[in-house]
Amino acid sequence: MKTSIFTTLFLFFVIINWAQGLEGVLYYTSKTQLKDFNITSNDLTPEMKDEMMEKMKKAFEKNFTLHFTNFESIYEEEEKLAAPKPTSGTNIKMDFIGSSTSGRLYKNFKNMQYLKEDDIFGKEFLILDSLQKMNWKLTDEQKKIGNYLCFKAELSIPVSEEDKKQYEEFKKKKEAGKTNLLEMKEPKEEIIEAWYTLDIPISNGPGKYWGLPGLILELHEFNTIFLCTKIVLNPKEKIEIKVPKNGKKVTQKEFDTIQEKKLKSMTNENGVIEIRIN
Repeated sequence: MKTSIFTTLFLFFVIINWAQGLEGVLYYTSKTQLKDFNITSNDLTPEMKDEMMEKMKKAFEKNFTLHFTNFESIYEEEEKLAAPKPTSGTNIKMDFIGSSTSGRLYKNFKNMQYLKEDDIFGKEFLILDSLQKMNWKLTDEQKKIGNYLCFKAELSIPVSEEDKKQYEEFKKKKEAGKTNLLEMKEPKEEIIEAWYTLDIPISNGPGKYWGLPGLILELHEFNTIFLCTKIVLNPKEKIEIKVPKNGKKVTQKEFDTIQEKKLKSMTNENGVIEIRIN
């Protein structure tokens, strides 16, 4: 059963009233399945491929915090201690540019804007843009997450024209015998699945996600699952939101264009993205 627009508007009205003075810290963990990744290079031994896959798996296992007040929040990855470098053997470093989980993300629900710190191979950027409206489909499906009753919502992500173009280019290169290190799957519409609770009337969640009548405790984004593992509401020490300031200011579109150009500069004449292994 779909929730009517009148019920949705009522829920948001209730949120505005309940959430006054509510602040806190949320802790999320993320894990990613690599079932869609397939390393096809003939230049790598099976052992090197296994090591790269393990590195990629570990790179996507992260912990995040979401500090929030009435109308502001900051979402960032928790810092990790650097792992010791191996004294022998192959040292493979995996870097992901433009990752949706990289950099600090500030959301302001009063002016409906966000700021995000990101970098492309060491060059820092500060992305400033408007918060996107998210057309969630609310359902009556529910489950318990910890002690909280949660409801399921879905968000449809259509295939972009850019994704279609990239896939067509990939097919042409593959037919010509020019293959990439990673096999590209045909793009298709994706469904983002979120589980939110009305017990915490905060319209927020991990990363860029928001717009539901309650806090998102679990999120399925493509092959990644975000799970809220700890909630601290109204702590004794007042929450202070520090707005990101570092990096060259750009819009999201400008950043995406710069990122695309960088990736193209890493592609050789055979259409292969070259990765240096130290």
